[in-house]
Amino acid sequence: MTNGPGRRGPARSGPADAAATGAAVIGLDLGGTKIAAALFAADGTVLARHTRPTPAGDGAAAVLDALAAAVAEVDPGRRAAVLGVAAAGVVDPLSGRVTSATDSIRGWAGTALAAGLADRTGLAVACDNDVRATAGPELAALPDRHGSLLFAAIGTGVGGALAVDGRMLHGSAGIAGHLGHLPSAEAAGLPCTCGAAGHLEVIASGPGITAHYERLTGTPADRLETVAARAAGGDRAAVHAVTTGAAAAGRVLGGLANALGPDRVVVGGGVPRIGALYGDALAAAFTAELMPPLRGLVPEPPLFGHDAAVLGAAALTATLPLHHPGAPR
Repeated sequence: MTNGPGRRGPARSGPADAAATGAAVIGLDLGGTKIAAALFAADGTVLARHTRPTPAGDGAAAVLDALAAAVAEVDPGRRAAVLGVAAAGVVDPLSGRVTSATDSIRGWAGTALAAGLADRTGLAVACDNDVRATAGPELAALPDRHGSLLFAAIGTGVGGALAVDGRMLHGSAGIAGHLGHLPSAEAAGLPCTCGAAGHLEVIASGPGITAHYERLTGTPADRLETVAARAAGGDRAAVHAVTTGAAAAGRVLGGLANALGPDRVVVGGGVPRIGALYGDALAAAFTAELMPPLRGLVPEPPLFGHDAAVLGAAALTATLPLHHPGAPR
């Protein structure tokens, strides 16, 4: 059950609208391996932090218990009345449910995330997909409150967030922004984790680039960094794998830029950190797709560091419906 008028415009001052009441706010970032929690004052100051492993193999109830335990640890004095959670998977903020997920967290699809956490903590809960939450502070930082943003997170998968005219797009069942499942010519015929084939994620993600190198050479590579090191050493197949993945991402992002007309394009995640070979290939492919009015738009790194996800999670409490403990389900 939700309250309020539904989705509103983005917060312009981090978790601050927490707000207007002067109360503290908790932000939770749930990943497949780690839970991060932060307690924010109404002015955005971090008052406390806590991290713990995600019990991903133990099922959804164990993960909800771990999230509630993180809340208790980061706010033992119960200063907060609301919390926001940025979670892996496809999350629908209106229903508060995880509508789809990979098996990185066992049994996560279908979980009543907001209700389960509200009932465990006694706090009102707002929730969203982790990438959209991370993109929230980037949107809030645009000089025009009605600005538009294209945000990509390229790591073990390819996620994203789309904001148009100052409003984050969520779409049916919370699926908006899943850029990794756009078609890519470079990935033609390759099976995707979603059950389809030819999607961007299988050629542009870290595992996708690594697998492409292995297909080219028949030589195993344990991780993306190994491929990047071989590329830096002049291995032509490694260079090809890295630049193919980067160019595929750049082309998709360039096409999306033409469709959305963003004021800013942000590319984050672990893959861009492998270096200039990747970044230059992505930027060149992106630029080649742009229509004339967008020329001059370039992909940029995120403005916010390791606090981006918990900061964005806390800000959800000012922009999305709150789910209350004990409400009818």
